[in-house]
Amino acid sequence: MSAPIDNELIRSVVEDAFNKRSLPNAPKAQQQTVPSTSIGKLPNSGRAAVLEAKETLSIKEFPLREIRDDEILVKVEACGICGTDIHCYNHDPFDLTPVVLGHEGTGEVVQVGKNITMDSVGKPVQAGDKIVTSIMETSQHCMIAKYNPLRANLCDDLQIYGLLPDSPDNHFNGYFGEYLIIRPGSTFFVVNEMSLELRTLIEPAAVVCHALDRAKQSSSRLNFRSRILVQGCGPIGLLMIAVLRTHGINNIIALDGNNDRLEMAKSFGADHVINYKDYPDANAVAEAVGDLTKGVGVHFGFQVTGVPIAFANIFKMVRRGGTVIEIGHFVDGGEASINPHEDICKKEISLIGSWVYNSTDYPNAYHFLQRAERIGLPMESLITHKFPLEQIQEAFDTNLRQEGVKIMIYHR
Repeated sequence: MSAPIDNELIRSVVEDAFNKRSLPNAPKAQQQTVPSTSIGKLPNSGRAAVLEAKETLSIKEFPLREIRDDEILVKVEACGICGTDIHCYNHDPFDLTPVVLGHEGTGEVVQVGKNITMDSVGKPVQAGDKIVTSIMETSQHCMIAKYNPLRANLCDDLQIYGLLPDSPDNHFNGYFGEYLIIRPGSTFFVVNEMSLELRTLIEPAAVVCHALDRAKQSSSRLNFRSRILVQGCGPIGLLMIAVLRTHGINNIIALDGNNDRLEMAKSFGADHVINYKDYPDANAVAEAVGDLTKGVGVHFGFQVTGVPIAFANIFKMVRRGGTVIEIGHFVDGGEASINPHEDICKKEISLIGSWVYNSTDYPNAYHFLQRAERIGLPMESLITHKFPLEQIQEAFDTNLRQEGVKIMIYHR
């Protein structure tokens, strides 16, 4: 008989991660019973932006049902638009439509089921609390999660808020709606002390924290002397630069084709920036990286774009014995062609993939954002555009034109 998923083990590991990295003088979370409660009288319905088909978004009104004893009703306050949302809008790669997208979200608890007393690290939860959710809700049938709960991100049937099909019972499955219903078994955190903007960055920050931990598992030694290349300066790339800087790494090269984003990369901690459009080909770009690394290349190359040719090119910029960390391809962007002899074997390159995050990466992301602010990194500047829900089509169009960096949907 298969062993059940040890949810208590997961909770204890995440709680330990929070407590070990707690801010100075922060009280430890304590368990206490909080009665089921709600804020005022709830409406009978709420709005949500539904992706009905490819490139077709509509604002619809749905009945707001009573929550069950193991659920939480959240009034959504804001949500960032992720590259995955854009891929769903353009191609519906997961065959989900109709669907309410949005997973980089945060909101206020307005109703708590009577069986819910605390969040995933043991902090009391009640109406009025500001929360974020982990995107993972793991099936009880996943063998990976049963035997290694901290690798539940590798389950084939991973369930994600904002990527759940619409159902007659629950239309509020994503953060591009006025409400979200948190289901039983989900991971969520009370983060009352954080600004709205920082709360919307916790989810993408967890992605880069996971990638950093994956890099530490390489045979190469990641330390403050390491020379790093971050290829791609979108939101994830910029967060990657920031998390490296908060870990004391100073030799960071940012590579992108947008000068505005490269300037932002400097403010997030990049020491050198390269615009690949200034060079005739990938070999010339690699030479430019070589000029900054005494001719030998970087120790670690973080590939953060969703472009297959970029994956193929990054091997040219990594030194012998170095490591490539691939975190850009969250959807299938096509195949890349590399030369295994030249790109991997001859240089003994370690190649590491990174897929979303595990249950300890949210605490890491929370404290990364706190540290980044303390050392003066302008994290909130990552959010360059804000649109109300009724202007979500304009928000997506702005993103598709590649204007700004992180675009946020907020609720008035």
